[in-house]
Amino acid sequence: MDKNVGGIDRTGRIVVGIVIAIAGIAALTGYWAAGAVIGGLALVIGAILLVTGTTQKCPINEAAGIDTTE
Repeated sequence: MDKNVGGIDRTGRIVVGIVIAIAGIAALTGYWAAGAVIGGLALVIGAILLVTGTTQKCPINEAAGIDTTE
C-alpha cells in the first residue's frame, strides 16, 4: 500500500482525531450533554482520523487522487 497522507495533514488528523474521540467519549459517558448519537458519531470520526493519520493511508485521498506526502 502506498502512503498518501503526510506532513501537516498527518499531524492534523492525529491531533483532531484525538480531540474528537475524547469529545465522543465524554458525550457517551455523560460528561458532555451532547447525547449518545452525537457521542458515537464523534468517537467513530475521531477513530477514522486517528487510523488514517497513523497508517498514512486514506481511501478518500486515494479515490480523489490526493497525495500529501512529502
